[in-house]
Amino acid sequence: MVGSAARELLLVIAVAAVGLLLATAVAFASWPVTPGGPAPSGLVELQGPAPTDQVGNASG
Repeated sequence: MVGSAARELLLVIAVAAVGLLLATAVAFASWPVTPGGPAPSGLVELQGPAPTDQVGNASG
């Protein structure tokens, strides 16, 4: 009984690890570029908001 529970837990961990590897490979893989098509997908660049010239408090 203990052996089957350990085997099942090992299977769940192995499937989760394979899923993480596949997700990482897809996230960082290069996407094919088609002429005249949309830009290829990629990871999003995080940028902060542009500074504003307004002076004052946040309450308006």
